[in-house]
Amino acid sequence: MKVILVEDEVLAMQKLERYILKYDATIEICARLTSISETVSWIKNSKNVYDLVFMDIQLTDGLSFEIFNQVQLQKPVIFTTAFDEYAIDAFKVNSIDYILKPITFTDISKALTKHKVLRGPIIQNQIEDISNLIQKKTYKDRFLVKLGNHIHAIKTQNIALFYAEGRTVFLVTNEGKKYILDYKLEDLTKLLNTADFYRVSRTYIVNIDAIKDVIMYSNSRLKLVLNITTENDIIVSRDRVSTFKTWFGGS
Repeated sequence: MKVILVEDEVLAMQKLERYILKYDATIEICARLTSISETVSWIKNSKNVYDLVFMDIQLTDGLSFEIFNQVQLQKPVIFTTAFDEYAIDAFKVNSIDYILKPITFTDISKALTKHKVLRGPIIQNQIEDISNLIQKKTYKDRFLVKLGNHIHAIKTQNIALFYAEGRTVFLVTNEGKKYILDYKLEDLTKLLNTADFYRVSRTYIVNIDAIKDVIMYSNSRLKLVLNITTENDIIVSRDRVSTFKTWFGGS
């Protein structure tokens, strides 16, 4: 079997290759690609002499989904990424698996075993089934908060942002009211619709409808101005700027 790797981090590329060959030493790594442009060029000239693609999502020149807009990539793809918000987009293309970093040998083994099982015409049917299941996912539509001895339910659509101060997580409504929430930000990213909410940094998750303005900031970062007053500046982390722009720009 011939495999191509699309990954812009050297150490991640080396680990991926090591795990693949540990699983099956007869697998041939026929290309090691690091960007969208490099991958597009290679595929155009490859004559389909490969069987499987391992692909990171965030590359130096953008999101790897752009590759599918430029060339016909008809081989199955196993995505590897540090972010879970692209799962639906991944299964809209040729994905048969979605591995969250840091990857492990167990992850790679399961993915390659799945490829063996799905090899052949059954692949597309499996992709469509998985895609349909993911798109049917329901998101949390309200959160319970305490106000004295009372409990209130706040609809998710009425929440402007979530943020953390130490170990405490706060919910802030569109009216600027703040409540302590019994969740971690990591938990919230799995409960919120990623079309509406985005984690812009380790501290903040914002609602797209609450964003009033986006300002270019120092060190290639972005500053968000919301429809409500916030105690501190909300800055999009430098490593999330590219994906934030994609999210903010919509499909």
